[in-house]
Amino acid sequence: MRPTVAAPESVTWAVHLDRAMWVAGVRALMLQALHPVAMQGVWQRSDFRSDPTGRLLRTAHFVAVTTYGSPEEADRLGAHIRRVHRALSFTDPATGRRHRVDEHDLLVWVHCAEVTSYLETAVRAGVPLTPAEYDRYFDEQSATAAYVGLSRDDVPRSAADMRRYLAAVRPVLRATPEARQAVRFLLWPAVPEHLSALAPLRPLWFPVGALSYATLPAWARREYGVLPEVPGGEAAATAALRALRAGLNRVPERYYNLIFDEATVRSAEEARERLLAAGYRVENGFRALRSRTRFRAPEPAALPAPRVPAGP
Repeated sequence: MRPTVAAPESVTWAVHLDRAMWVAGVRALMLQALHPVAMQGVWQRSDFRSDPTGRLLRTAHFVAVTTYGSPEEADRLGAHIRRVHRALSFTDPATGRRHRVDEHDLLVWVHCAEVTSYLETAVRAGVPLTPAEYDRYFDEQSATAAYVGLSRDDVPRSAADMRRYLAAVRPVLRATPEARQAVRFLLWPAVPEHLSALAPLRPLWFPVGALSYATLPAWARREYGVLPEVPGGEAAATAALRALRAGLNRVPERYYNLIFDEATVRSAEEARERLLAAGYRVENGFRALRSRTRFRAPEPAALPAPRVPAGP
């Protein structure tokens, strides 16, 4: 059995464990909110308005478990999510139609908005990936579709397929009043009780939220119209994103992990033990105390020397 859902040498690991994911995750929620029907599902059937930070942390936990959790752990989480979604429905006020939260088209949109945001933000923040690795990432992430009730072939598995999907869905997307309100929540979220000690640091969140907004596609920012455009345009937003990532990379791992739920941190600790048991090694040694731990894959086992048949 694999020690983790995604291997440390995968593109998924490189993207999802990068600290630019805080911006990527919020950007994904902002992008998802532009689908009017999907936004109604969130607005009516989640605790997003009362606990937007909790929504973000639950998303972070899902990404963590489906990246470095054990396959069994990810299967349990996926089963729980599918069970919850099966029980939820909502009404689209624009049409009066009743929808299930787990409708195929809505699940595909949520998946695509997430993985597109994760990859685009990571690359823009400075994660060195090639176009071939973009394709690998989307293909790897198609496997995670099963956790929410889709199949691999339900979602784009290459960058070209993703571009075609986003172009096809674009005419449906728009900023509803609920979507604009959701963006405002994400720009200035409430601090959950378990992080109350960090409440004085709440103003530090605004740069994350503002960068998440600034890195949305230009058409999405025009739809929202919530914040003014960044002086200096796209180049300035990219420079700010890279500066934020560089600052987060300087935070020691033991302090950085205080942001996450206990279950997420525990999953990471258990993943470390499984990887070490499987022959992986910590690549950056003691430097891991000051940054993200990096693992080196086991050396391939040497093949035995061919036997030379004995002479007559």
